[in-house]
Amino acid sequence: MRIDETRGTQQAEVAEDEGAMAEAATQVEEGLPSWERPPTPPRVYLASLTDYNAGVLHGKWVDADHPAEILGEVAQEMLAESPTAASYGETAEEWAVHDFEGFGNVRLREYESLDEISELAQGIVEHGGAFGVWWEDIRDMAPEDDPDHTFEHRFEGEFSSTTEWAESMLDDMGVSLDYFPGVPEGLWPYVQLDVEGWVRDMEMNGEIQVVEGGRGVYVFGLL
Repeated sequence: MRIDETRGTQQAEVAEDEGAMAEAATQVEEGLPSWERPPTPPRVYLASLTDYNAGVLHGKWVDADHPAEILGEVAQEMLAESPTAASYGETAEEWAVHDFEGFGNVRLREYESLDEISELAQGIVEHGGAFGVWWEDIRDMAPEDDPDHTFEHRFEGEFSSTTEWAESMLDDMGVSLDYFPGVPEGLWPYVQLDVEGWVRDMEMNGEIQVVEGGRGVYVFGLL
């Protein structure tokens, strides 16, 4: 008995320590810039419309990155537990999305399909908030049968500014902002590439799409 009591005390102390650590971690996260905080996993609240129409709140939160078949099973299990349907000896059959979180800039519709919810959530879990931007702002900018119009093909990256992205592109092309072959060295301090103008023209010509988010901007190539 003494061992059990000691173990219980130790477990209680461990639980208290873990609770204090979790609270401290939460406080640290809240003090971080939004792009440095751990992302909220995408999840949805599936609600029974039979209960909702009767003034009863009945539903279930579920992680949305499961396959659509699993989400459907969760919805059916939730409907089977409908208190309103049970009181009338009926079966609840309809559900809707009444809340969601962790989807970034994407606003789910009440009757969003489970296939769409699952695909979107899995993309966000794998790629982060940039996938939500792709889904909402970029995905419909090309025909669905375009094999190159995918997140993996179009996403250039996340940058602090478009200038940072442009300079990284120039570096990949072997173009230096400080060394200009063919120009007398004495004139180099007076030669400057209009990087901002280059980026602006690419946006105007539909070569790239820039969306604010994350730690600055997301850049998507469109050609």
